[in-house]
Amino acid sequence: MANKRHLAILKKGMTAWNKWREDNPEVRPELGGADLCQANLEYANLERANLKKAKLDSAILNYANLQKANLREASLDGTHLSYANLRKANLSMAWLFGATLIHANLSGAILNRAHLNRAAIYEAKLRGANLANASLMGTLLVRSDLQKANLTNCNVFGIAAWELDLEGAMQVDLQIYESPYDGCIAVDNLEVAQFIYLIANNKKIRDVFETISRKMVLILGRFTPERKTVLDAIREELRKRDYLPVLFDFDKPATRDITETMRTLAHLSRFIIADLSDPKSIPLELQAAVPDLAVPVQPLLLSGQREFSMFVDLRKKYHWVLATHQYTDIADLLASLGDKVIAPAEQKAKELEKR
Repeated sequence: MANKRHLAILKKGMTAWNKWREDNPEVRPELGGADLCQANLEYANLERANLKKAKLDSAILNYANLQKANLREASLDGTHLSYANLRKANLSMAWLFGATLIHANLSGAILNRAHLNRAAIYEAKLRGANLANASLMGTLLVRSDLQKANLTNCNVFGIAAWELDLEGAMQVDLQIYESPYDGCIAVDNLEVAQFIYLIANNKKIRDVFETISRKMVLILGRFTPERKTVLDAIREELRKRDYLPVLFDFDKPATRDITETMRTLAHLSRFIIADLSDPKSIPLELQAAVPDLAVPVQPLLLSGQREFSMFVDLRKKYHWVLATHQYTDIADLLASLGDKVIAPAEQKAKELEKR
């Protein structure tokens, strides 16, 4: 419950409030339970103030103006600060455990060593904010502007970070640990930190990656009716052999996004089967991907057709591009798939692993 006297002084305005704080530096303001929704608290001295558990069923600081307010070491656990104006506010070492900061404006705010564990920060403005050494354990951080923010040494264990604007942000030594006694992983990218956390702390995720690296086979080719029948037959045969086949359609426009998606899938694969029959964009895509791939590429070609000239050069330069296997029809291809396609690709994969 809020101290009635403290609340009464606050309602007199910031001049009276800040004078009272100056005259009584030893007093910790008790404002828990106060409804300060839409309150004008600009420049307010709320250092060490207790605002936690303040009407948990209501939004006590929603839309409040806290611009340039001093909230250093304040207790704001569980408080609602949606749409609040906290521009250039001092929240260093403040407690915001489980706080709601939806659409809050924290541009230029000082949040160093602040405790933002499990806070919900959605579409908030944190441009130029100083979050150095802050704790963001289990924090939900979505669609927020963090341009030029300082995130140095933040603890981001269990963070959920999605669609963030991190242009110019300082992301150095982001810490991933639940307890300092458990050991620590440090990375320099917030989104990578989230990914590393999932791998390091989720056995199922690790098992998925292990399965992908050992069993995924990328199948490249055209999705015209005739060629798609061949690709589907290859996929079905690979399934029978306990692989995880992934078909990639090269009839779609060769945009940068599609090329990058193909490259990502290629790097995750055990090996690649590329049907060069009736080529269209696949020569260009392979030429872009093969040089930095180091993943076995097993080409296929319908008898009577010729390889495109650039592919011959790729095979000469990169030893993971294997000899082209020619087939007469689907039956011939499936009969020879084990010995002429899978076996050479597996042998090359093992060779690359040793290297």
